[in-house]
Amino acid sequence: MHPSTLAKRATVPLFFAITAFYFYGLGHLPFVGPDEPRYAQVAREMFLRGDLITPTLGGHTWFEKPALLYWMVIASFKLFGVSEWSARLPAAISGVLTVAAVFFVGRRLKVVNDGKNKFQGYAFWSTVATATTIGIVVFSHAVSFDIVLTMTLTWALAFYILYDLQAYSEADENSRGWLLAGFYIFLGLSLLAKGLVGIVMPAGVIGLYQIFQRELPGRKIFISLLWGLPLALMVAGIWYVPVIWRHGWLFIDQFFIQHHFARYISDKYHHSQPVYFYVLIVPLLVLPWTAFLLKGLLQFEFWFWHTDAGDRANQSSSRLMTFALAWFIFPLVFFSFSGSKLPGYILPILPAAALIVGGQLARLRPDFGSWPLRITAAFCLIVAAGTLVYCSRTGRLSLTTALILAAPLFAAGCLPFLFTRKPTASVGFIAAMTVVALIAVMYLLAPTFADRQSSRRLLQLASARGYAQTAIYGMQRSDRTPEFYAAGRVVYGPDGEPIFYAGPNQVFQECRGRNEPLLTFVPVREVNQFSEMPSSAEVIGSNGRYAIVAVCTR
Repeated sequence: MHPSTLAKRATVPLFFAITAFYFYGLGHLPFVGPDEPRYAQVAREMFLRGDLITPTLGGHTWFEKPALLYWMVIASFKLFGVSEWSARLPAAISGVLTVAAVFFVGRRLKVVNDGKNKFQGYAFWSTVATATTIGIVVFSHAVSFDIVLTMTLTWALAFYILYDLQAYSEADENSRGWLLAGFYIFLGLSLLAKGLVGIVMPAGVIGLYQIFQRELPGRKIFISLLWGLPLALMVAGIWYVPVIWRHGWLFIDQFFIQHHFARYISDKYHHSQPVYFYVLIVPLLVLPWTAFLLKGLLQFEFWFWHTDAGDRANQSSSRLMTFALAWFIFPLVFFSFSGSKLPGYILPILPAAALIVGGQLARLRPDFGSWPLRITAAFCLIVAAGTLVYCSRTGRLSLTTALILAAPLFAAGCLPFLFTRKPTASVGFIAAMTVVALIAVMYLLAPTFADRQSSRRLLQLASARGYAQTAIYGMQRSDRTPEFYAAGRVVYGPDGEPIFYAGPNQVFQECRGRNEPLLTFVPVREVNQFSEMPSSAEVIGSNGRYAIVAVCTR
């Protein structure tokens, strides 16, 4: 069967499999880290108040992020109840929609035929690459603004490049107009997803693309600004207008000045990293397709200079690959010079990487540049071997767990070397084994990691000891999960931030002042200090990083 025919027949089962994978295990782990529990709790407070305008955390206004994710989580809470699963469901939906946007672009790409190199099944392979890219998978299983922004930006840029590509087809102007409308609508949604970056990214990508093409946007693009920008602002204004009307300068200062401009130009929020940070992070987020991405980037000279102006198929493919390069480069450069850097910021780059990788996978033949496949296979074997070595030397993994984790990677690494004439089958097998390995990590490794990063189990232990209603005074800065799991019991300061642990004397003084028991989270190395204090303290449990301690007056 012809590869492109096989790819077409596999599309529907592929999307069923992707959806099942992205929805699977959403409630398996507790919330971890500083962001997930806070975003979920903000949505819960808005849900319980019936207020879709003002985000609050612990009853205090919280203008760090816009409302789109909160609205999605609120809808999920209303349909399925408040839980980790329902809070993460919008992220999973956003991940699937991101994959769908890449497919939407890929299936409209005309085939390039330059003798040997054909983009057969490009939509299928770019979809596979997107769905199995580790960065997209991980962020789609967390309460994350970054995956929502990635989804809205991917659709916005997909509509724009399809509008551009239809200049080389027989499409009528009405259909092209609808593509522009879709672009502006998702531009507005991007503003609702994460603020001003939702318009900076598309503008920068499109501007760089036009520079690469050595041409200005068409006249109709400039005319569309007259109706398109008002359309985007109308979509975004659904939230920005009422929130500014209600809170005025307080919102403008906190949301725009502090969490946009100050965050970008300074290290106010303590996320400083070197300028090359994302050059190191992106290859990890793109796994297991990093080698294919590298090869695709090295081949862009071909797309710039070896296109026949009279060949519409080559024009179409060349413009898409050039657009993907602009989409890849602009966010990388923009965020590299930010004063605040987190891995999630660069997530919108991954669909562009998948479009580039898809081009390499679709053109993969036994006689056409198989070195990325060999490198990918070798990497799988190295990780499989490293897992077993780690098990034997540290004893932190059981042999059974290590074998379960290593087996799919070992199989994925062996197949390309055993069946050198079937690179397409090898790539499909690597994608499938990546999914198997990620599921194994989710169920065998992630629970131990999550337990050390979350307060859920410790608070459950405290509730079993009769402290279900006791106030939480003194949290750990690296763990904000009590704000969700002990909502309404966390003690906040006048600045709207929780009271963080600063030593046992602070906790005992507060306990005596209140004349009631308190719960506090204490670094494990400092737990013994409580036995030396005049009041009584009960160590309820520990997760290896910190312990939960009940402090009572005598």
